Amino acid sequence: MTATAAAGRTERFRELHRPGVPLVMPNAWDAGTARVLAAVGCLAVGTTSSGFAGTLGRPDRSVTREEALGHAAALVAAVEVPVSADLESGYGAEPAEVAATVRAAVATGLAGCSIEDFTGDPQAPIHDVGLATARITAAVEAAAGRLVLTARAENHLHGRDDLADTIDRLQRYQQAGADVLYAPGLRRAADVRSLLAELERPVNVLLVPGGPGVAELAELGVARISTGGALAFAALGALGRSVRELLDGAAPSFWPDAGAGRDIVRAW
Repeated sequence: MTATAAAGRTERFRELHRPGVPLVMPNAWDAGTARVLAAVGCLAVGTTSSGFAGTLGRPDRSVTREEALGHAAALVAAVEVPVSADLESGYGAEPAEVAATVRAAVATGLAGCSIEDFTGDPQAPIHDVGLATARITAAVEAAAGRLVLTARAENHLHGRDDLADTIDRLQRYQQAGADVLYAPGLRRAADVRSLLAELERPVNVLLVPGGPGVAELAELGVARISTGGALAFAALGALGRSVRELLDGAAPSFWPDAGAGRDIVRAW
């Protein structure tokens, strides 16, 4: 992809972040699913670290930087819509390591990427706020406007349901220059509303079971909605259910979905 084409996708992606008219950005786990998402009308596609790891037969957080960037490049090449990559914690604790990851991400033609403040250590799961902010500053400088940088505050995925701290962190990441702010794991509309009231940049919200749906999130003023690994796990669940039907001698229930999927692929 030429630099001009990549810049065009980045600008298109940036413009799709409109509070109250959210970009619904489902997360694909390989090039084929990215093409399906684009074919059914998605205006942008995200990657999912957990979903991609699943295609390799591994748990989340077991993918290397090189594997993640190769995967992202494959999705960029597969579709014409903007692609934003889940780059986990930036594949390194230090700001310089995060910056190196973001510079490599720019080279793939990605329109966006996200960097989280999770450490990977269950005993101390969230980076100190000073280091976390320095990491986002380094990521923003490395991006240099060439992709949309999303800063993630991971508190609520790791047992730290401290909304005040989450808001403080996202405010710091906003001041550091992040384009989009994201606190995955929020389940209450009131918490989303409180978050939005304290931030000035577009906010992404992860759909979660029992949480606000697309229409309610739009009403609240969210700018982007993503699914994380949920669609990948739903597909794996459907696969497991279908195979169990065969093993149990039951009549297969997968034919309607198989036909619908085949029709999408035939239209490529």
